[in-house]
Amino acid sequence: MFGTESSLSMFLNTLTPKFYVALTGTSSLISGLILIFEWWYFRKYGTSFIEQVSVSHLRPLLGGVDNSSPSNTSASNGDADSSRQSVSECKVWRNPLNLFRGAEYNRYTWVTGREPLTYYDMNLSAQDHQTFFTCDSDHLRPADAIMQKAWRERNPQARITAAHEALDLEDCATAYILLAEEEATTIVEAEKLFKQALKVGESCYRRSQQLQHHGSQYEAQHRRDTNVLVYIKRRLAMCSRKLGRTREAVKMMRDLMKEFPLLSMFNIHENLLESLLELQNYADVQAVLAKYDDISLPKSATICYTAALLKARAVSDKFSPEAASRRGLSTAEMNAVEAIHRAVEFNPHVPKYLLEMKSLILPPEHILKRGDSEAIAYTFFHLQHWKRVEGALNLLHCTWEGTFRMIPYPLEKGHLFYPYPVCTETADRELLPTVFHEVSVYPKKELPFFILFTAGLCSFTAMLALLTHQFPELMGVFAKAFLSTLFAPLNFIMEKVESILPSSLWHQLTRI
Repeated sequence: MFGTESSLSMFLNTLTPKFYVALTGTSSLISGLILIFEWWYFRKYGTSFIEQVSVSHLRPLLGGVDNSSPSNTSASNGDADSSRQSVSECKVWRNPLNLFRGAEYNRYTWVTGREPLTYYDMNLSAQDHQTFFTCDSDHLRPADAIMQKAWRERNPQARITAAHEALDLEDCATAYILLAEEEATTIVEAEKLFKQALKVGESCYRRSQQLQHHGSQYEAQHRRDTNVLVYIKRRLAMCSRKLGRTREAVKMMRDLMKEFPLLSMFNIHENLLESLLELQNYADVQAVLAKYDDISLPKSATICYTAALLKARAVSDKFSPEAASRRGLSTAEMNAVEAIHRAVEFNPHVPKYLLEMKSLILPPEHILKRGDSEAIAYTFFHLQHWKRVEGALNLLHCTWEGTFRMIPYPLEKGHLFYPYPVCTETADRELLPTVFHEVSVYPKKELPFFILFTAGLCSFTAMLALLTHQFPELMGVFAKAFLSTLFAPLNFIMEKVESILPSSLWHQLTRI
């Protein structure tokens, strides 16, 4: 025992400062190479190499089961979906469920003193109105000429005054629309004005329909009258929905979609989905999704999260994370989790609003798909539907964060959709009132533990190498003291063992 201890002491005394410099320098070099490799692997594949090897090879040996890996079918569907996406990254869309300015947005301003709409959002609406409600032949009718100027006015009161001037000349559908949107202070008043607009709009539509083939001027007028009629009927359906006549609203929306099937830019099916969910008519919701949740059609948060809600509804009432971790996920539970992951990948901002981890504001008149604006618009109308399905929010809470472990590298690669647009945050800051709302950004993927560990190890050993090179004698003393302290418990244990065992037995063991 004493011979071993003396030989260890002699070995430590013979070590020169150059040895410690070489030791710490080599350790720093090796940990630096590991750090570089780990960082490169994380940048390319979105996960730690050491962590992946541990999960892939060690976890099965320990009896673990990985239920989070997507099926090959969903991956192949995702590739097809990604390859067919042709939508511009930061295209701004009209909010299908936008509120009424006079009856809803202005009332919010009167109560809180805050402006719920940004100038950029209202400017986009003005451009939409000029596109949908005007045409080159408006100068032929005095009322339409006045309304053409009214849609360009920035002052709301000037627009309302111009609409009244147009109505003093003749009945004008677009004038009634402007008054219903901006002057009416209740939904009931807005509905009355829209009904008056409907009578005038239908008459103009029938007249222009007969003349549409007489020249390009008549064709443009018919296109304008069609847009006006569709807009009026859609807003009347929304009035019925807001006033509690949901079945009537559903019928109006269905009739409108049958009468004008090609006007998909209005996204009337999203209004229909929300109304059907209010009626808890889940079979019809599934039928609408089967038609519009197609690879060739643009996706939306309403489509993706409604599909996830229907699949979650089948298992959420009996779902338990503890039971699922013990027995693994069933097929139905796996389908629900995959649907949630798909929805979260499309728009990662929605879960925080659905789980009430982030406060809601009034939705804007325009949204950016996959952005915070779309998440607010969806949650504002659909939170009640998620709460109505027992256990749906609990299932979402347990599974939504797992999406980010499946996305290879969110801003460069996608999994089921094309990569998340990097310009979304900038556009959302233009659409949303940042004065009292903090814009949600794409969740940053945290660095794996092993990258942080190797970075710390590399830095520590590099510092030791530098100190050893600058102060070799002092660091040698510290190293000997550290090793002596490290081996002190072992020496103590060996002394206790030697005192307990007979000397002859201990002598025989040391000889072996």
